[in-house]
Amino acid sequence: MSLDSIKQPVLAQLATVDHVIRTRLASDVVLVNQVAEYIIQSGGKRVRPLVTVLAGQACGQPSSPQAHERLASTAAVVEFIHTATLLHDDVVDSSALRRGQDTANAVWGNQASVLVGDYLYSRAFEMMVELGSMRVMDVMASATNKIAEGEVLQLMNAHDPDTTEARYFDVIYRKTAKLFESGAQIAAIIANASPEHERALADYGKYLGTAFQLVDDVLDYRASAEEMGKNLGDDLAEGKPTLPLIHALKHGNAGQQEIIRSAIEHGGLESIAAVTQIIEATGGLKYTADQARHQTDLAIKALTALPDSNYKQSLHDLAEFAVKRSY
Repeated sequence: MSLDSIKQPVLAQLATVDHVIRTRLASDVVLVNQVAEYIIQSGGKRVRPLVTVLAGQACGQPSSPQAHERLASTAAVVEFIHTATLLHDDVVDSSALRRGQDTANAVWGNQASVLVGDYLYSRAFEMMVELGSMRVMDVMASATNKIAEGEVLQLMNAHDPDTTEARYFDVIYRKTAKLFESGAQIAAIIANASPEHERALADYGKYLGTAFQLVDDVLDYRASAEEMGKNLGDDLAEGKPTLPLIHALKHGNAGQQEIIRSAIEHGGLESIAAVTQIIEATGGLKYTADQARHQTDLAIKALTALPDSNYKQSLHDLAEFAVKRSY
């Protein structure tokens, strides 16, 4: 399956989302337009707005043009918040490459990236006010708070070889899975779905987002830069103790543990060949991939509460895509 085939049932709605994004990006400040347009159009998979649109349709989103416009605005809100986090993340991580091209901070500098990220956050909340739903505001305010906490927790874990698996999962829930969860949940709220369907979609988003991050952490040691659109070993270079490293550190011998600990503590890529070999030898990539498969299975199980439809099938296929992708 491909992402294009998964999108088929909602192509018209996704076109509306793109229109809303372009319309609401507009600013009187030229630099805001330049940076925001650059990052929005930089080749991302747009998975989060796709989840939001599919979730709304899967739980019985009304078919009126007004309802479709509201769902499109909801999906655009999710994409703006995601994009804001990317702009800020790249500054925090001093990243120079994302999605195969220069990051916004590499082109315009850190100050512009941070400030345009702030603009996208504020635009997202402005749009949520227009939706007129306090529950949507509540869910997304909580989500952005959790994302910020996740960034701080990741900073605290950086260069710490004693980071536990539990701490790692806490970070990826807050940093990645929470926005998937919230995007699916607010789609259900906008569609006036039942509490059962809302909970099912929130669970689906949480497990899907976790699976996506786990696979990203595998691909950081396995994919080529062309496939991933980023530099191989970026997480290691930044001293991030992701699950493959945590597993290798737990199961390696004394010599292997020393290499992994040093790599996490000091960052850089001097020892990437040795680290990659140790991760493979200790089964770190397989273990992480197995965890991603488990999260995908939980996401698919959550969908059983929803009525059968093409949209539900696309959500199922998206979960499978998340765990089988190579980019």
